Amino acid sequence: MLQSSSFSSPVEITTYRTTSQSYDTQQATALVDSLLEYTQSLIQNATHHHVIAYSGGVDSSLTAALVHRVAPQARAILGLSPAVPIEQRDLAVRVAAQIGIPLQFVYTHEGNDPLYIQNAGQACFACKTHLYSTLKAVYASVDDAVQLYNGTNADDTKDPTRVGLLAAQHFRVQSPLLFVDKQQVRLAARHMGLLNWNFAASPCLRSRLALGVPATRDHLKRIEQAERFVRQQLGVDETCNVRVRLLAQNRVCIEVDEGELLEYAHKNVIKWKPYLEEELQFAAVQVRAFRSGSVAVVK
Repeated sequence: MLQSSSFSSPVEITTYRTTSQSYDTQQATALVDSLLEYTQSLIQNATHHHVIAYSGGVDSSLTAALVHRVAPQARAILGLSPAVPIEQRDLAVRVAAQIGIPLQFVYTHEGNDPLYIQNAGQACFACKTHLYSTLKAVYASVDDAVQLYNGTNADDTKDPTRVGLLAAQHFRVQSPLLFVDKQQVRLAARHMGLLNWNFAASPCLRSRLALGVPATRDHLKRIEQAERFVRQQLGVDETCNVRVRLLAQNRVCIEVDEGELLEYAHKNVIKWKPYLEEELQFAAVQVRAFRSGSVAVVK
């Protein structure tokens, strides 16, 4: 797996730690300035088409803001597929408008790839391969001078399940956030005024499927509907973690942040079962505390 420690940044990335309650403007400014300097060092040719693989999440949003600042002609492209929920698409539109970067939609076809559908550990690689090849193809009729960027951060490089990073290497995708962790990403996004700086992570719907559960259009659609329903029942905003995981044997597990929200879900899941089990046809429903990547590895 790609490790950020194997690279050396051509500029010094200013690092610091704080909490959501404390915010040092001077330190945040230094962090953003160093990120802009590093991003500038990645711009190999000002005449190239600079394209951000964009999702509307905080990582790709910060990347879009940084690249747009140093290369105003840059544009963000969002790949659409059954794995992208409507809410994520709408958020992406809002954040792109706030940044001021042009946003373009393209349709990707990883859903036709057996490697993706099998969901046996290489689905992320298949997905990113289709995404990056599609983004490159957008400008193929113009010329081949296309530079891609993504929102990969230092924490991502330590996650062995992120095999999509190998696809990024193949397509020579640049990562302006490679030397900062998730906390620093949020701090920089906050300082740049991005509306989603404190939103919970929202990876693609395929990540809700346990390893080995096929990534079919039907599975993705039902998970999208289930998660939308649960979030509405909880009455929470985008800062709260809510997942509906599809496990083996058509069982689902609702994951929410620990504390009062988890207690509420445990008490009320009985009321949600008619919709989840009868309408969406899931075999069983359970509730547990949220844990990132909980179904990405074999148990």
